[in-house]
Parts: sequence; C-alpha cells; structure tokens
Amino acid sequence: MKLRRRRRAEGFTLIELLLVVVIIGILAAIVVPRLVGRSDEARIAAAKGDLKAMNDALGQYEVDNGKYPNSAQGLVSLLAKPSGAPEPKNWKGPYLSNLTEIPKDPWGNDYQYLCPGSKFQSGFDLFSWGPDGQAGTEDDVWLGK
Repeated sequence: MKLRRRRRAEGFTLIELLLVVVIIGILAAIVVPRLVGRSDEARIAAAKGDLKAMNDALGQYEVDNGKYPNSAQGLVSLLAKPSGAPEPKNWKGPYLSNLTEIPKDPWGNDYQYLCPGSKFQSGFDLFSWGPDGQAGTEDDVWLGK
C-alpha cells in the first residue's frame, strides 16, 4: 500500500486574510487619530518660521537704516528700497534672500506688519490672521506666541 501525500494548495486561507485585515484595522485605529490635526500644527509652525525670517530681516534693515520701515512702506521694503519718506539712506537689501515677493501665510493671506506697533516692545507688530483670516481672533499667529 502506497501512502500518498496530499499536496497542500499554495496561498492563504480565509482566516489568515481576515486576521491580517483585523490587525491592519487595529493599527489604523491607533495611528490615524494621532495624525489628525497635524496639518494645522504644521501650518502654524510654517507661519512662525516665516515670521521669524521676516523678524530677522527687519532687524537687519533697522541696523542698516536706524529705524524700521513704517506701515505704509511695509514688508516690501525688505525686498526693494522704499522710495517714500522716510527714505532709508543705507539700504543694503534685499533682506529676504531668494525671494522676489513677500510670501503669503499658509492660509493664503498676507502677513500683517504695523510700525509703530502696539503689542510688543520691538517697535513693530508682525503677525498672521491665522486660519480664519479675521483680525483679533484667538487663532492669530504671532511670533513667540
């Protein structure tokens, strides 16, 4: 009497496939909630990075010219010498390297610059209105806040 070995079919059983799907589902249930909301945090971090770069550029402008550009001259004076009063006599810009225009905030709005400022003792206010684009709300993004 010859013993025949039964050849096992190649592939996965339904139970093995279901087990893999359950494991993937459990992992997704753990990981996805941790990632949700990170895009807002990333946008806020990007806005703070832009504000820091502009703050540093404004500091260089002030060292060269003795004062910050006024609100009318705005942030554009970091890229091109302003022609209006007070005219900077020792402008050595552009102070924001590799840029041809002032960037928008991560929500597509203009960064806000006021000089003289009222919020901080730096002499100017530099901020973004945040996700809602509205002034004076809790989601405004300030450097250092």
